[in-house]
Amino acid sequence: MPTKTSKPAKATATGKSAPKASKATKNLRKQADSAHTSARFWLTYPPQRIKAPVIWKLGHQFKLVTSIRQASVTDVVGIVCLEVEGSASEITAGVQWLKKQGVRVEPVELSAVES
Repeated sequence: MPTKTSKPAKATATGKSAPKASKATKNLRKQADSAHTSARFWLTYPPQRIKAPVIWKLGHQFKLVTSIRQASVTDVVGIVCLEVEGSASEITAGVQWLKKQGVRVEPVELSAVES
């Protein structure tokens, strides 16, 4: 009677075989990946917040990756197009925090060409 042969497990850096991930672990990874999202916002700073490191604080207080896509800053007003990446709940919490800092937050509406 022929015997079944299984595929060899992948070796790790130590040379030992790594355990296979269970279906539950794979499903959790998929859920975590699908919860990761990005959004773009127009931020308008009042004069008293222009010199404050608001975006730096946003990236450190929340699990968000920030990327400035466009900016125009004068002594009177600061306008920034900010892209944030993270979980939807972290993005929502970050937006609420920005508003509490006195920053006006508006979503960027992308055209069909930009998306």
